[in-house]
This record gives sequence, C-alpha cells and structure tokens, in this order.
Amino acid sequence: MMRTDYMYMTKCTKGECFEQGQLSRYGNIELSPAAGVLNYGQGLFEGTKAYRSEDGRLLLFRPEQNAIRMKMGAERMCMPSPSIDQFVDAVKQTAIANKRWIPPTGKGSLYLRPLLMGSGQILGLGAAPEYIFLIYVSPVGNYFKEGFAPLNLYVEEEFDRASRGGTGGVKSVTNYAPGLKALTRAKSRGFSDVLYLDSVNKKFIEEVSSCNIFILKGNVISSPAANGTILEGVTRKSIIDIAREHGYQVEERVITIDELIDADEVFCTGTAVGVAPVGSVTYKGQRIEFKTGPHAVSQKLYTTLEGIKRGLIKDNKGWIVEIE
Repeated sequence: MMRTDYMYMTKCTKGECFEQGQLSRYGNIELSPAAGVLNYGQGLFEGTKAYRSEDGRLLLFRPEQNAIRMKMGAERMCMPSPSIDQFVDAVKQTAIANKRWIPPTGKGSLYLRPLLMGSGQILGLGAAPEYIFLIYVSPVGNYFKEGFAPLNLYVEEEFDRASRGGTGGVKSVTNYAPGLKALTRAKSRGFSDVLYLDSVNKKFIEEVSSCNIFILKGNVISSPAANGTILEGVTRKSIIDIAREHGYQVEERVITIDELIDADEVFCTGTAVGVAPVGSVTYKGQRIEFKTGPHAVSQKLYTTLEGIKRGLIKDNKGWIVEIE
C-alpha cells in the first residue's frame, strides 16, 4: 500500500440515500468503538483498476459490474448502497484526483478500493444506524511475488472458505481474515496460494483465496458455477466471454478435484491477479503439473483481456470507461 493524494467519502443514515460525496486528502477516518463494522463485521469492499493507455488516456474496466456486485452484497449484509451511477461517478472522481499515481502503460495500474461499512454505533446485534462509503487508491504491480511465473497451489482440506447459505458469494469483509491461517501455512511451505474445496463433500473445487479458478481440457474451459459459495468475479465473467469468442466451449458447473488433476491447463482470474497460470497443484501429497508458457491458452486470454483494458485492442463490448 502506497499513500496517495485523495480519497472519496460519503455517508447515509439507515433508510435514506447516500448524500453527495466529497474528495478529501487521504488520511485516517474516525469511527466509534461501537461501529457495526468493528463489532459485527458489517462491511463490504470492492476492487477495480484504472489504466493509462499508450496515448495517455485514463481507462476504467467495467466499473458498473463492481457497483452491481456491491449492491447485491449490501442487500445480503443489510446495508444501504450507493446507486450504480453514484458508485461509478465516485470511482471516476477518485481516479482523476489521483491520476499522477497511475503508472505508464505496461508498468502497473492504479488499484481502487471502494469500501462500504456500518459506521454507526450499535451495541446489540443489528444493522448499524449509519453507513460510510469511501474509496481509496494505491498504485500496484503484480499481485503475486512470482510475477507472471506460474502459481503453485495447495489444495486445502482442513479449512473451508465458504458454506451453503453463507456469504461466500458476496465480497464481505468477513470472508477474508478466516482464510489467513490456511494461506500463511501454505506460503510457509513454499506454495503461492491455497485452493479450497466445497465444505460438504470435500471433493468439488471452489476458489483460490482471492481469485476464481478455471480448468482446460481439450477445447472445453470450465469454472465452478457461482452458486452462492463462489464470488462471481468481474474478470471471471470477462474471461468467459473472451474464451467463447476465441472458439472455446465454456461451462460453469460443479468440478471435481479429480477433473482438475486430469486437466491440460489450470489458471486463476481476478482483478488483482488478472489471468494467472497455474504450474502445479498439490493434493494429498501429490504434485500435479500443468501446461504453461507463451503458447498456453491462459496466455492468449490474458493478452486479449489486457489489450482491451489498456486500449491496445478495440473494445466492442462497452467494457471500457474513458475518464480523461
């Protein structure tokens, strides 16, 4: 995290709409010790990026999808949420105010972190009486220390990420800290990240700690269906469309760990990681390796996605929002 210039913030009381937000210098915010987010985890976050094109334009990638996902998550977490237009406008304002922090094309991007939280005091278990929506930013490079090198995943069998009827399908702040135990343990053993299985049968693949997963077998690309335990990522959704345009059959369905072991390629997707190839998966002490490299399908999909994001490939889908 790098300290930048400005952040955006607005408030609302329960049952009302968010007021017009304001930009202010980046800094600490004041919260009551009894704030709903601190005591009961009533909070959501999003993640999106701003890019600088080769000709100097500033571009956002599908910010309305993040707004829609926040709205769905807010409903699940009993919170009001900004309108889609208000969310997108706030992202634009914050990116423009911090434009000097957007790296040159190919050198990284400006990560924008929208936060929605119960800021009002609430001692008994219940929805907070007041809410804050804010956005802060930081320039970023590669999410994983491996850079573009293939990831080595460990299949987690002891801990679960999500369960049926829970909040795995929304970007609740409460979804992430419980995963630190498994992630820290895996990294101490030399792995990049962990791959979670379903909590009931322990045989269906679900998600990596902070990104979605895909497998390729022949001409078929498959990803676990977003059925309530899996976060429906914006990058995931985009890669599905791009893969179909490239002539691949794409399926969203239940996928067993045995199918993953038998796959030709495995890759992860997410706002932070983009498209990351998986070089190996370790399951029950067995290390299974997968095809990677410049001729891999994941590389082809990554090149197309990044080309669209950075204005190098014509956007025929209305995904790009130009902000300057």
